[in-house]
Amino acid sequence: MPMKNSLLLLTLLLRLLPGSSTALMAQKPPPPNVLMICVDDLNDYIGGMGHPDAITPNMDRLIRRGVLFTNAQCQSPLCGPSRAAIMTGLRPSTTGIYGLLKDNAVKNSNEATRNNIFLHQYFKDKGYYTMGIGKIFHESTPDGLLDENGGREKGIVGPFPPQKMNYLLGRTDSDWGAFPENDEQMPDYRTAQWAIERLNRKYDHPFFLTVGFFRPHVPWHVPQKWFDLYDPEKLHKPPYSPADMEDLPPIALQIESSFMPSAEWAIANNQWSKALQGYLACISFVDHYIGEVLKALEAGPHARNTIVVLWSDHGYRMGEKNRFAKQHLWERATKAPLIFAGPGIPKNTKISTPVELFSVYPTLTDLCGLPPNPNLEARSIHPLLKNPKMNWDHPAITTWGRNNHGIRSRQYHYIHYEDGSEELYVIRDDPNEWKNVAAEPKYAGVKESLKQFLPQTNAAWSPGNQYDGVPYFKKQRLDGSE
Repeated sequence: MPMKNSLLLLTLLLRLLPGSSTALMAQKPPPPNVLMICVDDLNDYIGGMGHPDAITPNMDRLIRRGVLFTNAQCQSPLCGPSRAAIMTGLRPSTTGIYGLLKDNAVKNSNEATRNNIFLHQYFKDKGYYTMGIGKIFHESTPDGLLDENGGREKGIVGPFPPQKMNYLLGRTDSDWGAFPENDEQMPDYRTAQWAIERLNRKYDHPFFLTVGFFRPHVPWHVPQKWFDLYDPEKLHKPPYSPADMEDLPPIALQIESSFMPSAEWAIANNQWSKALQGYLACISFVDHYIGEVLKALEAGPHARNTIVVLWSDHGYRMGEKNRFAKQHLWERATKAPLIFAGPGIPKNTKISTPVELFSVYPTLTDLCGLPPNPNLEARSIHPLLKNPKMNWDHPAITTWGRNNHGIRSRQYHYIHYEDGSEELYVIRDDPNEWKNVAAEPKYAGVKESLKQFLPQTNAAWSPGNQYDGVPYFKKQRLDGSE
């Protein structure tokens, strides 16, 4: 054999020997990128989650590509505190973030947040290039957190028509109707274009790209073509019982967002189906632009090595419990979509086990092979991604204001208020939560077993953090909580 060929063969054999640097490099894949998509105020009105009317082909396709958690519970049924929990991995009861807080104030909310590392900073410290646009924290992101920040457009809740179209009461942005004329006039359109351009770039480091879409947050305004997808007369109204509030403790009504549209108003004014049409139109609109971002990923240079996670910050009541709103501890307000897809993640899998939305933080660090952040309260659900059928005995906890908590187990939803009042629902028999069985003696043991999961820390409302949409919470702060 010629000397040149012998040397070539020897070199190839050395490269394949165990322990050689080349062999180790070949065995260890590069760290995965992360594409995180946040959708504001999206409940389970998704075709892939079983909704009979929703036209959501892109989220449905993402569900088929990965794992859908059908019972993911938010840590607060309001965007600001829910997102703060996801970005810190800490509970509202620990951070004192129960209401709305400026992004730059989150870090100094209290001692717990000062000792915390935000999700994006953790990845940045581990060598990731971080980018984001749109609504990520309550507004955008704290100053300097991202390597590249597309920001959040001023007035992103709009655009607004010259005057309100259907809901004229109160001080809420709640309204519905076709507006404006073109998708290009919507902030979410520009958010998608910004993200698409970044997905077509090449990077020297793994990236973490966050895309925060605003719709279907109120007002439910999108161009006419999205409304035309739905005939309001053929839409399925959610289950509703006018009597289902009669067995609730007084505090449950005191912490309700009473300024939002009521089911009684919608019935009296023949607006329920029109409101559903508006909400679904906004969902189909945002689904389209989620799809545009996902198509750019799939057609670009990062298709094979990017983990996708899509979540919404909480659920939304479309008339259930007599309100078109989020803001409460009942399940229609607390349950939100959570989807993971990408390398190493099972496909076309649905998990009904209750999990917590703020588990996104530790789950992503596990999926990316990063060392865990030991200062988080959030528990990684990576074990469930590896074994969807495993036994998971960790109830999901939601907090609404100080010392009001919901505990969701597989069978029960237990709500405990700061004055000691209770609600308990047997979900299998009562999925609509119409019958509060907390006072029935036979459930005393169930309540005691669930009480052990109530947070032991109930931090004071952090400075500057408020939600005056509920007068009870203003009193809660003034009574020495702040």
